[in-house]
Amino acid sequence: MAKIQPLADRVLVKPIEAEERTVGGIIIPDNAKEKPLRGTVIAVGNGTKDEAMVLKEHDEVLYGKYAGTEIELDGEKFIIMRQSDVLATIK
Repeated sequence: MAKIQPLADRVLVKPIEAEERTVGGIIIPDNAKEKPLRGTVIAVGNGTKDEAMVLKEHDEVLYGKYAGTEIELDGEKFIIMRQSDVLATIK
């Protein structure tokens, strides 16, 4: 995998795939599933003069439904977003 280094206050997050659910024996198609709102931080930027980076690699985080920009690299999906788009860390 190519190395991506986010700039400034941005973080690179690998979404954790949502579990496949069934409703009354009917499998919900991929396009009807909710976008995952949980992921693992893969890389972080250096921060800005006004905002120090609180997040670090391997943090598990929750983020907003429409946060960041989805990118695909080597067949894997990632989201690059500002640190302020992250709602919480999961301990």
